[in-house]
Amino acid sequence: MNPEVLSHIDRLTGDDLPAYVYDLHALREHVRAVRAALPERAELLYAAKANSDARLLRVLADHVDGFEVASGGELGHVRALFPDIPIAFGGPGKTPAELAEAARLGVSRLHIESAHELRLLTTVLGDRSIDILLRVNLPLTPGPVALVMGGRPSPFGLEPAQLDGCLAVIADDQRLRLRGLHVHLASGLHAPGHLDLAEDVLTWARDWAQAHHIDLTEVNIGGGMGVDYAHPDQRFDWAAFGAGLHRLLSRHRNLTVRIEPGRSLTAYCGWYVTEVLDVKHSHGEAFAVLRGGTHHLRTPAAKQHNQPFRIIPVDTWPHPWPRPQARREPVTLVGQLCTPKDVLAHRVPVRQLRCGDRIAFAMAGAYAWNISHHDFLMHPAPAFRHLDKAPLTADVS
Repeated sequence: MNPEVLSHIDRLTGDDLPAYVYDLHALREHVRAVRAALPERAELLYAAKANSDARLLRVLADHVDGFEVASGGELGHVRALFPDIPIAFGGPGKTPAELAEAARLGVSRLHIESAHELRLLTTVLGDRSIDILLRVNLPLTPGPVALVMGGRPSPFGLEPAQLDGCLAVIADDQRLRLRGLHVHLASGLHAPGHLDLAEDVLTWARDWAQAHHIDLTEVNIGGGMGVDYAHPDQRFDWAAFGAGLHRLLSRHRNLTVRIEPGRSLTAYCGWYVTEVLDVKHSHGEAFAVLRGGTHHLRTPAAKQHNQPFRIIPVDTWPHPWPRPQARREPVTLVGQLCTPKDVLAHRVPVRQLRCGDRIAFAMAGAYAWNISHHDFLMHPAPAFRHLDKAPLTADVS
């Protein structure tokens, strides 16, 4: 946490909490470094599903080659903010209305998930044409990863044997322009594993294209760069990944590779800040009850991990009775929801945690507020504050 963010948190009042605090300067520097690490023929798209906050998107737009969206709602949101930026539209189960909207709003790439989806697209195009990628579920094993989308039975993409049927549809309809393949198989990959998988994907794609006499110029290998919540300081090795992509592309001279990271770009710029409402002991275990909870920050419940956090001591205590606290013991941090699943961190050792102290949960810039069940119990929504480099400025939206 940089000093500007900590200073801003110190100035928040109890009425300001809970709050998401986004460090836009840190985000800008991070995405700049990612962009600089990638070779010339590697294009960088941001997966908006990770966090579609408009202020974050505006920072990212200056450093990425476009955005990837996965619904008509995301498509409309991004296009309203950026009328001309390239947008790739992926995800299964696109409705006829979404396919028609993709053509109307001029997406740069539409990722086709099935033969039915491709045929459905032909019924809504009218006189428009569209650039497409065929998403393939290749029989490749990504190894031990956090989330697997391919290489085994999956709702995502086409089996390789199903591609021929799609090629026949494309050949019969001049409005469909095949630009390449999309192969996103896993998430939670470290740089070496991601590169190994990319090499296998590109080799398969080259051989498939040659066998079908297709001039393949583009392969999207998805995102899935690992983010380690247990070790916040250990980040995906973008320098090694970029160098490895450079070596791979030297063997595929006419090919452009696209990547679509989301979490690994924005996770580190966000903090979910709240306060301790109570500290209690139950059957020998300590619990800190926080304002807010997993209805604001669903990530730890969704991934079954402890969200990393920092205790920010507040030394004032306005009441005449003793201050509830935990000292030199494990504490479970929970929210205000009437469910035992409302846990943000489980049995984490602390030196001291007192009622009235503040908690800043790190790595809250992705898959946090936007995936949470906001309306459960109808608690107030958090505030959103966007901080930039000195002089420190904040905006509440």
